[in-house]
Amino acid sequence: MLANKSSNNMLMAGLVQQKCTSNIENNRKLLKTNAEQLAQMGANIIVFQELHNSLYFCQAEDIAMFELAEPIPGPSTGYYGKLAKELNVVLVTSLFEKRAPGLYHNTAVVFDKDGSIAGTYRKMHIPDDPGFYEKYYFAPGDKGFLPIKTSIGKLGVLVCWDQWYPEAARLMALAGAELLIYPTAIGWYPPDNADEKKRQQSAWITIQRSHAIANGVPVIAVNRVGNESLEGEAGIDFWGSSFVAGPQGEILAQASSSNEENMIVPINLGNSEIVRQTWPFFRDRRIDDYTELTKRYIDKS
Repeated sequence: MLANKSSNNMLMAGLVQQKCTSNIENNRKLLKTNAEQLAQMGANIIVFQELHNSLYFCQAEDIAMFELAEPIPGPSTGYYGKLAKELNVVLVTSLFEKRAPGLYHNTAVVFDKDGSIAGTYRKMHIPDDPGFYEKYYFAPGDKGFLPIKTSIGKLGVLVCWDQWYPEAARLMALAGAELLIYPTAIGWYPPDNADEKKRQQSAWITIQRSHAIANGVPVIAVNRVGNESLEGEAGIDFWGSSFVAGPQGEILAQASSSNEENMIVPINLGNSEIVRQTWPFFRDRRIDDYTELTKRYIDKS
């Protein structure tokens, strides 16, 4: 058992696991209400799920959905910046960014306690699977894997599909991220059977816990919950299960797979240093022999 390094390194993390509807204004109002509740409970950082303003529109390729996109700064950054300032919290949001005509990104925006934009991260890994047709909407990010500096520390913000890639987590940690944060929209495709659904959910939790262990940092993953269906589509059963893991992969808190929940979780950032001293993975990395990691595939047949 690790001793707490310092109470001065404590964060009170608020996670909002919420169902979304087609009514954007109602979604934003509910997010505001949930954030207010968490702030009253002592949260100093609050994390929303991926693309929280609307239904998960990537279930189908529909040109009309581009109307949901907006510039950054824009109306939503104004709304959430004001909310962060009112609540005196660091706020992690996830927006559909219109960067230029015909150029769109899946972008996380982090607000500091004064309501200013501390930084942005554009999703780097873009999936294209049944029910998750994100390549139709989003260009890959071009801002690199750089932590966002805030008044409470350096945040390694990544987005959903990024969570499957150890390279992304490692690069964030090497650049000084004290915490990895994954706004997420992941769920079950209805045709899959119960055993396959269980394997998928378990894999999702396991891979992110492994990022915590390999890098000696806490991880926050915030997922959508509930069924969302677009007209004519099979729909997705988002599996919730938002969680926080400590730097040894230990689960500090986890939400249910079916209910809307607000969670507040104490995180001691000071424990990361103790873990890295005990398990010095950064020290023992053979960086001189990793050059082939930049290749798509190594064929030595």
